[in-house]
Amino acid sequence: MQSESLDLDRVRADFPILRRRVNGKRLVYLDNAATSQKPKQVIESLNEFYSNYNANVHRSAHRLGEEATEAYELAREKVARFVGSPTEQVVFTRGTTESINLVRFAWGERFVRRGDTVVTTLMEHHSNIVPWQLLARRKGASLKFVGLEPGGTLDVGSLERLLKEAPSLVAVTQCSNVLGTVNDVAKLCAISRKAGAATVVDAAQSVPHMPVDFSQIGCDFLAFSGHKMLGPTGIGALVARKELLEEMDPFHGGGEMIREVFPDHSTWNDVPFKFEAGTANIADAVGLGAAVDYLRSLGMDAVREHEVGLLRYAVESLSRVKGLRMYGPANPERRGGVLAFNLADIHAHDLSTILDEDGIAIRAGHHCAQPLMEWLGVAATARASFYIYNSNDDVDALVAGLEKARRIFKV
Repeated sequence: MQSESLDLDRVRADFPILRRRVNGKRLVYLDNAATSQKPKQVIESLNEFYSNYNANVHRSAHRLGEEATEAYELAREKVARFVGSPTEQVVFTRGTTESINLVRFAWGERFVRRGDTVVTTLMEHHSNIVPWQLLARRKGASLKFVGLEPGGTLDVGSLERLLKEAPSLVAVTQCSNVLGTVNDVAKLCAISRKAGAATVVDAAQSVPHMPVDFSQIGCDFLAFSGHKMLGPTGIGALVARKELLEEMDPFHGGGEMIREVFPDHSTWNDVPFKFEAGTANIADAVGLGAAVDYLRSLGMDAVREHEVGLLRYAVESLSRVKGLRMYGPANPERRGGVLAFNLADIHAHDLSTILDEDGIAIRAGHHCAQPLMEWLGVAATARASFYIYNSNDDVDALVAGLEKARRIFKV
């Protein structure tokens, strides 16, 4: 049954792009794990900023500068409340990738030493693998991976064995962008911290889709992106424990992050400004604040309920497509709004092209998760990913497109 947790007609009316036609067909947008569409409230917030109070923040004493600063810092407060964090622990970044790299440089360069172990998992996005590869190579540390169970969940026993090596850092995703697996990051962080490891949670696929509370997770660092949660591109956040931010060295040097500069040394601004060198991405931070307002108006419990219902319908519907193989946990309660699959021996890129002819947008490829693709034994998968404006009708269109592909390729 269609979830009744959201008023879909009202929600869909807020997204101008959903009125588009693609190849004469209505747009069925199922690539939300890559980026979400934007409601008119977010689009209007950007126009309002640039039209009425565009100015730099924290520096100007004039009216526009004061209004821009107030809006920018209000956006930080909104983001902090949204993820259960004190405001001063929220650092604005360009997104999840930059947030994780900030940890790599500002924390890792100082606290990871030669011979240390850094732990991540086989289900990670490259953004939660490559920075640790680079750090391990530079510092002479070892990077080791938590394995997976056959159903696409983490092998917690594998993590427990690695924790006996007293790693300095454990980095894990809360929700896989391929398998959809939702990890119990509160449990994983608890056992990791007990072993003395700092913890990094990639929340790019969880913050937009379910209630996330930094204080309840108990991690040291939480990273996420605005563009996956209805906000603009180029804005995101790193949430971190204040005592760690105060211990860490700055990520970039320049304006705003300093207190005083002398010819031979400098002193740093308070956190979070210590990590926000240069002119901020002010408009997009304001847009992210508007996106948070929109999601809070819906309620994240309702967002999650809607997606679980949609996933249940999608899993049941796609399971009837002959030759289709889905990846990840079978139980919709254990996964986010992501379904990766392959259809017979049709290449994922060919499948995506055929679906696009009917206005259906999915993702095809390795999804920046090549170690996971190797574990699955495939070169690529197709991926349909859902959000608040998707409906059972979108799933039906996907199924019809897949049946069309079967006929074309005679499988």
